[in-house]
Amino acid sequence: MPKKALEGVKVVEWAGFVSGPYATKLLADLGAEVIKIEKPKSGDEARMRGPFPDDKPHPERSGLFHYLNTNKLGISLNIESTKGRKIFKDLVEQADILIEDNSPNVVKELGLDYQSLSRINSRLIITSISPFGQTGPYRDFKAYSLNTYHGGGLGYLTPQSEPKSSRQPIKAGGFFGEYGCGLISAVATLAALNAQRTSGLGQHVDISKQEAILSLCMVQVARYPNEGVVQTRFDTQGEYGDIFTCKDGHIIEMTNEEHQWQALVELMGNPEWARDERYKMPDFRKEHYEQIRQRISEWMKNHTKDEIYHKAQALGGAISPVMSAEDITNSEQTKARGFFVETNYPEIGRMKFPSAPYRFSATPWVLERPAPLLGQHNEEIYCERMGLSPQDIDEMEQSGII
Repeated sequence: MPKKALEGVKVVEWAGFVSGPYATKLLADLGAEVIKIEKPKSGDEARMRGPFPDDKPHPERSGLFHYLNTNKLGISLNIESTKGRKIFKDLVEQADILIEDNSPNVVKELGLDYQSLSRINSRLIITSISPFGQTGPYRDFKAYSLNTYHGGGLGYLTPQSEPKSSRQPIKAGGFFGEYGCGLISAVATLAALNAQRTSGLGQHVDISKQEAILSLCMVQVARYPNEGVVQTRFDTQGEYGDIFTCKDGHIIEMTNEEHQWQALVELMGNPEWARDERYKMPDFRKEHYEQIRQRISEWMKNHTKDEIYHKAQALGGAISPVMSAEDITNSEQTKARGFFVETNYPEIGRMKFPSAPYRFSATPWVLERPAPLLGQHNEEIYCERMGLSPQDIDEMEQSGII
């Protein structure tokens, strides 16, 4: 087996849903050993979020949970109990990294904050993911992914392809903001790990979801101090791109560069209206965008996604099909790169899901185990590693500790 990029790194995950588990998934898929802690009986919130086979909810059949928790060991533990906190501290004492997403106030009350845990393990890196960070007036506010998405500014810029009269702020589909926060958390954690390897010391990585999402709007944020421009979802229609209906779906095109406009004109067969000298001027095109959009729309309706896409790419145009999940799975590109992998999941059977969004030549991504069943590795962790007896396990199960 090739060496893994994070081989030997030990991570404890005390987090749920998307952001925290996605951060630890990225580390686990790079070879780190991740021990995922879940509440007894109920487990991670993602277990009851779909999609489910046949749309029948089941805690061991969630597609979301299985994707987010590959290559992890899973245990159940009630950290609010005295015995549970003792076990938690024992795990943290041997870890390099702890990733958690709990309220700062709750963590402090349990005595599991950075100051307390760093006395147990001075090498420990704690990455805390919270809606508004560990300090400031909103630190203890409760928030859902919808709140942080809009609080971070993405909703203020979305959508960009509807008439102004109907443009209320909306959220992108799925958990785009949560995945973004997870990725940013993983990158920040790796930076801290690099420092730990040279200094031997840990540190506290404070991830505010609001700030993380705000960083995804860095262009719009930077325009205010540099240009005095407050960009909104109302002032970019037609300037950067648009979505059009075609024969078999939708196409998104971008013409913010002159060569992209020229490619679009050539794609449409150099229509007579586009030969007018005035259309060579970007300001004129912007001013008369609605008229231009109508003409582009009529042309798009007579062609298929693949026809438009491949011809536009050959011309250097920035045009792409809007793809469904089925389109992406069956794409020649994803098949050629082996992007989707298939494995056998307990309770589900064979299932395809995305592999890594990168390729390492020396330390490749490897799927070693599917997501754990709830409490699947209790015996391995508690008995084989921590020296507890089967009787101890039975007693802890009966008292709700695990």
